This record gives sequence, C-alpha cells and structure tokens, in this order.
Amino acid sequence: MSRDPKTPSPDPWHVADIDVDLHLELLGLERSEPDLALLSELHRRHVHTFPFANVDVLLGDHPGVAPATVSRRLLVERTGGYCFEHAQLFAATCESLGFTVTRRLGRVHGPDNTRTHMALEVRLDGERLLCDPGFGLSITGPIPMSDGAVRHEAHGEYSLHRGTAGGAETWELRRRDSTAHVIDTLPVVPADVRGGHVITSRDPESGPFTHHLIVSRFTEEGHFSLADTALTIRREGEPTERRDLTPAQSVDTARDLGAAMTPDRSAALRRLLEQNVGEDGSAH
Repeated sequence: MSRDPKTPSPDPWHVADIDVDLHLELLGLERSEPDLALLSELHRRHVHTFPFANVDVLLGDHPGVAPATVSRRLLVERTGGYCFEHAQLFAATCESLGFTVTRRLGRVHGPDNTRTHMALEVRLDGERLLCDPGFGLSITGPIPMSDGAVRHEAHGEYSLHRGTAGGAETWELRRRDSTAHVIDTLPVVPADVRGGHVITSRDPESGPFTHHLIVSRFTEEGHFSLADTALTIRREGEPTERRDLTPAQSVDTARDLGAAMTPDRSAALRRLLEQNVGEDGSAH
C-alpha cells in the first residue's frame, strides 16, 4: 500500500541512505553512549578527515545533495563537499549515535545574504550546542548556544551571539571580530536544503562558488585553505603563510587535501584554472 502523501515521512531526511558505519570507520570511531566527549571527537575528526571542496560546483556538474548522493560522494568517492553535504552526513551519524539534532540554515557573513549555509543544533543533557562541520574555516568542535559563548581554536577565537530577526531567534558566529555566519531557528525541511544548494551551485551572484576553486581542511599541522591558486596555511602560534601556486600545483594540492578526482576531472580543473588565472598562476 502506498503512503498517503499528506502523512509525514517517518524518515524525511533519509538518514537510512547514509552509510553511518562507514563514516565512523573512516573517522576511526566506535559507537558509544552519546555524550559531549563523543560529540566533540566526532566533530574534530570529521573536519580533519573530509575536506570542504567545491570542485563539482566549479566544473558545473554537481550531482545534488540527496542523502544517498552525499554518502557516496563523501564516503566512497571521497570528493569532499560543502555545508549541505557535510551537515547532512554529520547529522545522520549523530542521530544514529543517539544525539538529538535539529538542522539549521543561516546566512554567510551577514544577515542580508541568502540562507545558503547549513549547520546543526545538538541537544545534550538539556544544553543546546552548535556544530558546524561544513563551513571550511570554523570551529572544530561544538560551542554552547549561550549568548557570548567563546571557543578557542588554534586559528583564532570564536564567539556566539544571540539575536532576533523576523520574530525568530538568531545565532551569529564570529571569528575574532568578523561574522562567519548567522543561523536562525526557523524550521528547515529537505526542500530548503535542495533550494539552497541550487542557489549556491548555479547562481553566479550567490557567492564565489561558481567562479573560484575553494578547498580546505584541518590537518594536524594546521588549517590549509586553497582559493584558486593561492594557498593559505594557518599554524598555531605562527604567522599566517601564503603561497602562490601554478594551476597544476593547485590541482595537486586540492587532491592532497583530500578532494579526490579522476585524471579527466583533474585535467578539466587545471584547464579552467589556466583560463581564469593563467598557466603561471597570475590573474588575467
């Protein structure tokens, strides 16, 4: 018997389509009781294992953010991804481990932009915690959703600030004095995530994703961020280092950071970078 379309789906986020066991295996984690230590380690290992990457968006053939697709891309093909992918994967694993998760959307860099960022609210022992596994340069573990809460990272201090907008509660995550993003507590449904992905991956005015290569990941050495042919390295206690790369070096660096590509895709990305910045890495 088919389900009445008016009846809510028992699994609206299709978490069953995500291979949680493989996710945990790749992170080197075993199932245990849901507590702050487990959530913190899950968050830390995730951002140190899976890169933030927009290669498919830049090449114009991103296959979408359906949970089954997210699972295949991040866990099997190891392409990396961005917030709508990381957050769905992280949420599914959290829920499988017994955490209570609410998916949230937000606006990057300020309240006037479109809601094209996805983060997570996790409730644990009566406390609300913000997890941000898919922003690239962000927190490496949960931060309490308490006005003025602070989290110290090797790459800078983060703080969280409560506000309101349109009658909804908002939470602004700041790195030092700059706004990373502002999430709100309006309800989020899967269609919102699909819509946000379409805007981010196809609208040239929505941000840099359709114009510039962005790949980043935390490592034990520090945070590495690649923007076209410019590599930025942030190490604890050291000045920020910046290197200019050639397009060929940039493609190799993207792969080194964990964004797996076939030879054909590597070649296509290199050609695109050469068109944008020249073979020697100098902007046209």
